[in-house]
Amino acid sequence: MGKLLAFGEIMLRLSPPGRELLLQTPKLDVWVAGAEANVATQLAKLGHDVGIASMVPDNDLGRAAVTTLRGHGVDTTGIQLGGERIGLYFVTSGAGLRATEVVYDRAYSSFAQSPTTAWNWDTLLAGVDRLHLSGITPALGPAPAESALAAARAASDCGIAVSFDGNWRGKLWERWNADPRAILSELVEHADLMFGNHRDIALLLGRDFPSSAEDRRRNAAEAAFEAFPKLQTIASTARHVEHVDLHRLSARVDTRDGHAQTDEVVLAGIVDRIGGGDAFASGVLHALRSGQDRAGVAQTGLALAALKHSLPGDASLFRQVDIDAYRNGGLDVRR
Repeated sequence: MGKLLAFGEIMLRLSPPGRELLLQTPKLDVWVAGAEANVATQLAKLGHDVGIASMVPDNDLGRAAVTTLRGHGVDTTGIQLGGERIGLYFVTSGAGLRATEVVYDRAYSSFAQSPTTAWNWDTLLAGVDRLHLSGITPALGPAPAESALAAARAASDCGIAVSFDGNWRGKLWERWNADPRAILSELVEHADLMFGNHRDIALLLGRDFPSSAEDRRRNAAEAAFEAFPKLQTIASTARHVEHVDLHRLSARVDTRDGHAQTDEVVLAGIVDRIGGGDAFASGVLHALRSGQDRAGVAQTGLALAALKHSLPGDASLFRQVDIDAYRNGGLDVRR
């Protein structure tokens, strides 16, 4: 295998300790964050050769983010130092019947302000066999949108596989005069692997998929395969929320010739759900790059998504032994 390269914004996440409200007391926990950075981090923990292309300011915050990612084993040579600020977001963890809440403070970040000319794709894609993108990057504004499109086009021109995670962020798209459907559709046109469900596909195709739950998901997948000739695999999760600390989660993988669906797992005593989707994407990519079949891909994605709910912060930090223990039902103390 070659190298996997992720392209996207590196952020800092700030959260009040425990279940406190934001600034209830003058304390905040800080983690390095960002969808693409989360995927790169987990894949590096699983032993993959993975890097990230991004831009952070040349100050203590930006350098700390680079150091953290490098410490997890991510190749950070594609991270540029420039601009004025690192994007921030605040997460107030919910409890009981109070939902978790997110506040963004990422406007005018170094990455969002970086010009399309900042990225030399011939250099960045050298030795790469997969480019990983998400729908968050184009939602940030015209320049990031064009940069994401340029990355996907360059990868396609070089015969490099592209994976795309929908990660719909309506609040970000509303900030500029964009055509999300057109931009996201072009990105998916370059992808062989898409992370998204029937709602994401409905957005792309401008149509609904009303029917029973399973039929709807398969109908949506088949419509996406017909619309996007390069697309070979669609991976998704389904979540049912009982309350903040009790969810039920399942995973599904659709290919052109069939699908695999996991049973639901019960997630009780949730520590932190943020980043669960990125953990799922990491698990799917890990399984595909390890040669697992469709069912194994769905199970591995679900395993990492479930495990992430036990860990505070944005990134999933597990190793293969943790996935194996989860799948073997080993919940007793490992000595």
